[in-house]
Amino acid sequence: MTSIVTGTATVCVFDPALLRHRLDDDCDWWSLPSAELAAVNAGQVAFFNVGGDGAYDIALHAELAEPQVVVHLAVTSGRVFIGAGEDVTGGGLEPDTAYGGLFVDVPAGNYRLQARRDGAHISLAFVPDARGSNAFGDLVRI
Repeated sequence: MTSIVTGTATVCVFDPALLRHRLDDDCDWWSLPSAELAAVNAGQVAFFNVGGDGAYDIALHAELAEPQVVVHLAVTSGRVFIGAGEDVTGGGLEPDTAYGGLFVDVPAGNYRLQARRDGAHISLAFVPDARGSNAFGDLVRI
């Protein structure tokens, strides 16, 4: 288990290789709901609105029995970043763990990223899946 601190009430999960095209965008490109939703629906990133700034404990599991939400996520490099929304690629910066967050190695492929939140505790599971995109009509909240 690890803790992350967000000042944007958002936790993000993504393969940095899939967001490298956002490197020169504004650092808060994803704060536009249409841009956030497009990236999530393309399977490039999972943004979870957690409803408040602060510290959240992140635990990884093999699978969750009753996830609150499932986001299909593509992974091409085999390396996934889990951290605060403000650490997403943009503004000339890519994520690192200097200010929190973590990198997780998973085989390249498509996943059902299962998420469940209980207060300040967030459980995540990467479950292999054939589908790599989503069809959300609104931002994802947990």
